[in-house]
Amino acid sequence: MQTHLHGRDMITTQEWTKNEIDTVLDVALDLKRKRALGEPHAYLRDKVLAMLFFFSSTRTRASFEAGMAQLGGHAQFIESKTTQIAHGDTATEIGEILGRYNDGIAIRQVDWGVGNQYIRDVAAASRVPVLNMQCEIYHPFQILADLMTIIEYKGDPRGRTINVSYAYAESYSKPMSVPQSLILLATRFGMNVRLTRPPEFTLMPDIVAQAEENARRAHGSFEILEDFEAGMRDADVVYAKSWGPLLTTDDAARSTEISNKYKDWITDERRMAMAKADAIYMHPLPADRNIEVTDGVIDGPNSAVFDQAENRLHAQKAVMALTM
Repeated sequence: MQTHLHGRDMITTQEWTKNEIDTVLDVALDLKRKRALGEPHAYLRDKVLAMLFFFSSTRTRASFEAGMAQLGGHAQFIESKTTQIAHGDTATEIGEILGRYNDGIAIRQVDWGVGNQYIRDVAAASRVPVLNMQCEIYHPFQILADLMTIIEYKGDPRGRTINVSYAYAESYSKPMSVPQSLILLATRFGMNVRLTRPPEFTLMPDIVAQAEENARRAHGSFEILEDFEAGMRDADVVYAKSWGPLLTTDDAARSTEISNKYKDWITDERRMAMAKADAIYMHPLPADRNIEVTDGVIDGPNSAVFDQAENRLHAQKAVMALTM
């Protein structure tokens, strides 16, 4: 149990030690238990979290707002387009000013080549912790909830096989922050990590290199596959979702053209059956139903998606309680 986390930013889990992440998970499970038993846990009474959104949200906004209320504080929703942020407020000004008004700043900014640097610039100017609600590189709170869910279903994750796979989607070119954060954290916990993707859907080379080093240190494994079904075979966890070919092209038309080559990359019942019989299916939601994944899988007995979504609440509350 680490007790020195007050004031810490959470921008990527890579910047926290494994012992610190273990503390987050321990506190998250305790807060989940208290929530189930109706035990008050107003650890952040009279504290305010500024939540700055440059990108729409359902689970992220709802879970952070609910979490702050349950911790006895208040979440202040700020939308970039309806404030002066859209007309000239700089990252430094946001960090300085919101850091003086509030006890924490949470930001969701996923614009390619912009989001992570913006969050870091705000953090550099802020006197209070800055929390990354998702950028184009990392999605730490989603991945903390994911690991919490895997532990609940599978126990010690060491030696378990997770297939982090691309899946086709029609909706839009989604950020690569989920698979990148997932391969980083799963490898630190000694999992056997498969990154399964078409050749055009590579992840950032430095992220892949860090995942390889994490696996070496934790005595797990990391491999890259380009065959959708090969990634499924004998997996304990199937985590298949879409992301854009952002390192191949930033042109929307070209991105769609590339993605359309892989319409058969869908998690259906036949593919899910290639994993272990007790494997769990995970997805951060929203999923493109019957395109990324069939109803039979996402609503089926192996699906963990709603427990996974719930755990966003508990993991976020843990980090806020520890840092704010």
